[in-house]
Amino acid sequence: MSIYKYTAASLTGEELPLETWRGRVLLIVNTASACGFTPQYAGLEALYKKYEPRGLTVLGFPCNQFGAQEPGSETEIGAFCEKNYGVTFPLFAKIDVNGANANQLFQYLTHEKPGILGTEAIKWNFTKFLIDRDGDPVARYAPQTKPEDLEAPIEKLLSA
Repeated sequence: MSIYKYTAASLTGEELPLETWRGRVLLIVNTASACGFTPQYAGLEALYKKYEPRGLTVLGFPCNQFGAQEPGSETEIGAFCEKNYGVTFPLFAKIDVNGANANQLFQYLTHEKPGILGTEAIKWNFTKFLIDRDGDPVARYAPQTKPEDLEAPIEKLLSA
């Protein structure tokens, strides 16, 4: 079982198999444009630019489940991220990460890497999942974890 069995809709609605990124280290993040953690887009983009040539891809999944902090359309989300943070890493269509309509990828990630006290629910925007080159989740990070604090674990996976 790995993330490669899942697909995700891009901001333009194109279904993309996660198989596309087989063999790469992935950082999968639920994002929002009007959150206190939104400035992390800059750090995520910096990680992507620094490590993409060595095999890292950041995947952003906008979510409006936490304080309605992602109210825009996919077009508005893409424009906001590009204009304000220069985001070039792949962004996907808005999804739910918790509840009955939770995206299947996030159901899998939260099951494989539960949060504190074993809870599977995502608590807020900018929860991060680090995935190895085989498509297996290796770590879950809280929204407060800054992207730059993930350099050491990313380096470790890129060097493996």
